[in-house]
Amino acid sequence: MKFLRNLLAAIIGCLIAFGIMFVMFLIFAALIGSGEETVVVKDNTVLELQLQTPIQDYMGMDDSNPFAGLFNVNQGLDDILHAIRIAKEDDRIKGISLKNNILMAGLSQTQAIREALLEFAESGKFIYAFGDYYTQKDYYLASVANKVFLNPVGALDFKGLSTEVLFFKDLQEKSGIKMEVIRHGKYKSAVEPFLANEMSDANREQIKELLENLWGSMLTDISKSRDIPVDNLNQIADTLGTRTSKYATLSGLVDEALYFDEYEALIKETLGVEQDQEINYVPILDYIGTSKRKKVYSGRDKIAVIYAQGEIWYGEGGPNIIGQGIINNALKKAREDEEVKAIVVRVNSPGGSALTSDIIWREIEITKKSKPVVVSMGDVAASGGYYIAAGADKIFAEPTTITGSIGVFGTIPNISQLAENIGINAEQVGTNKNAVEYSLFEPMKDNFRTNVKEGIEETYRIFLERVAQGRGITMVQADSLAQGRVWSGVDAKRLGLVDELGGLDDAIAGAANLAGLENYGLKKLPKYKSDFEQLMEDLGGASAKSKQAIIEQEIGFEAYTILKEIKTAMENKGVQARMPFTLRIK
Repeated sequence: MKFLRNLLAAIIGCLIAFGIMFVMFLIFAALIGSGEETVVVKDNTVLELQLQTPIQDYMGMDDSNPFAGLFNVNQGLDDILHAIRIAKEDDRIKGISLKNNILMAGLSQTQAIREALLEFAESGKFIYAFGDYYTQKDYYLASVANKVFLNPVGALDFKGLSTEVLFFKDLQEKSGIKMEVIRHGKYKSAVEPFLANEMSDANREQIKELLENLWGSMLTDISKSRDIPVDNLNQIADTLGTRTSKYATLSGLVDEALYFDEYEALIKETLGVEQDQEINYVPILDYIGTSKRKKVYSGRDKIAVIYAQGEIWYGEGGPNIIGQGIINNALKKAREDEEVKAIVVRVNSPGGSALTSDIIWREIEITKKSKPVVVSMGDVAASGGYYIAAGADKIFAEPTTITGSIGVFGTIPNISQLAENIGINAEQVGTNKNAVEYSLFEPMKDNFRTNVKEGIEETYRIFLERVAQGRGITMVQADSLAQGRVWSGVDAKRLGLVDELGGLDDAIAGAANLAGLENYGLKKLPKYKSDFEQLMEDLGGASAKSKQAIIEQEIGFEAYTILKEIKTAMENKGVQARMPFTLRIK
């Protein structure tokens, strides 16, 4: 009895303590949010651009929410770009220091940040870059700087782009867990890892061409910034001509090998301060809080920017999942808002559910009848991602965007071999001939495969119709660009799959032009709960996000990636319009 009384007292004490901490936290958060500036920016300040956490196109936090910035691990690309543009006009900011190691951003996201830094440089303020070690993506961003510095014992990884695709045919045979696949399109290699142990010629062809186009876009930008011919850059890559700081400097990709204290001494000299003084750094994450209070776009009329990011799944959706619920609600809200005169849909998705893609496509068709709709493509807008975009009045893509992949497939898990191996026998009973059409525990029947194939073909036909209608071409022309083939933004522009090459700002300007606007503000949709609010909801048990983080930490990134791919394939429901393979470009 005494034990139970003590246990109850301990539980009540913990609840009271947690309640007090929570109230104090609310007060603290409110005090933070009440200030005019999140951080005090002094005169003669250097904006420190260290991007060492994952970057999403959009975080979706309400600026008025005091919990918006709490516990968020990721960074929003829109916030980063906005902060850089505000810093350009901020007289207190004298320059930018780039210091990155292992940039966790997509190639198009990196290109967008790079373009913003080029605009910043037009102000005459300096941009310096320092790295102990540069990955290729780190250097691609750093190459925009006035001066690029490398640790004397560091290295620069510059060897060209590569990727790898995992194959699971042997795993299926050994485990008895098989993925039954039905597909359309000779390039639709999303299901290839479950059918073979090696890459098909068609898949190898498209991956190689895609990598060459992405690499070409990177080299063009680096060549312009560093004044080194593209042919010379390729020769440097082929000879690993930057494998040491000495070679990197001799190649011209790096200006000088310096230790970090020497780098800071150079910044002090540029700022005109004494060497014994501290540099007034302001981290980009802190400056974002200040910059949000200042507007780049302003006007009574608005352009709504709707962010569709992540895989496409049937349902409500969320910050990293595109669902018809949250996206269509955002489209409807923008459509019915009298202040909103045009809409930009920012698509960053490898695809997913064909049904959900079509439902969102239909909502865009409805919206187009009352207001212009422009699509801006991010790192990837392929398959279902392109499906969503196809009907827009105008489509913009970055040169490094991965797009196209117009094709569909179906994957159905089957464990009949595993069941036989471990002694499980499943018996089915039904009222009609097709009541038990398919069982996870029985080999797939021919009539079921035929029915699924029919659905695949019909979905592909409808997909082609959407593309042909949206792009003003024939079904035959659409089919010639389809078959699941992926394209870079440059190729997509050449082939007519997109209208213009450019980033989100270009798409916004295009939408303004269609709506006849000169002065306008922005409305960003949808709005999501902060990580703190989500944490409070998940106190009853570990959230899916936290569970995934624990598993990844325990088994390692590579093993977790394989597990995640298998899990995704097993959970796919219905016909899929999905990116034909998982690319980890390095």
